[in-house]
Amino acid sequence: MVTTEASRPTLLLVHGAWHGPWCWEKLESALVVDGWTTRTVELPSAVRPEAPTAEPLPGIHEDARAVLETLEDIEGPVVVVGHSYGGIPVTQAIADASNVSHAIYLAAYQLDVDESLFGFHGAPEPEEPKGVIPPLENSDKELYADVSEEETVRAVRQLVPQSARSFSERVTKAGWRTTPSTYIICEQDEALPPQAQERLAARANGIHRLKSSHSPFLSMPAELAALLANISLGEAG
Repeated sequence: MVTTEASRPTLLLVHGAWHGPWCWEKLESALVVDGWTTRTVELPSAVRPEAPTAEPLPGIHEDARAVLETLEDIEGPVVVVGHSYGGIPVTQAIADASNVSHAIYLAAYQLDVDESLFGFHGAPEPEEPKGVIPPLENSDKELYADVSEEETVRAVRQLVPQSARSFSERVTKAGWRTTPSTYIICEQDEALPPQAQERLAARANGIHRLKSSHSPFLSMPAELAALLANISLGEAG
């Protein structure tokens, strides 16, 4: 099948906890060179220095609203890519979106209704979560194990605190139940263990694997771009 640039879906990239749209820059460059249109979204649960600090801090529903508002601003079909925590607001948002043809979970939390990030890991869910969760002390190893030292230093400097509420709130809508989905397992991930990803991936319609750590958009952007393109053209049709 021959596809033109105009017939391709837009790729909406949704970052994970502690991150921001900056993390997608290398991947976006690789995709744009190949003729893809990309968009990103900034999740409010990643609490930036200039953001309001009054409780309650943003959680999954504020994040899902940000994703949905971005989707509503895009003409034509969209393939949504959620990384890590970003899979949670993606799951919530695409349930209410009419233009999403496919969802791709990149080492992401493909949760079901009534599940939270904490709950998935068997951790207690505070009834009234407050405050923030700082970036991991060993982010360099857990998040960027196969990323160059220079790129890792740059990434760690840009991490921000994550609202505790976003890890505690439960999903109320699971859009992947009505929207086709694909899971990409990162086989050398030290942040979300591959065995946990296998459990989540069982919910998707298709599974692919990368021999990468948690952040292939930094360690192997060209390979990830090629995989996203193949999924978007082959499995999102």
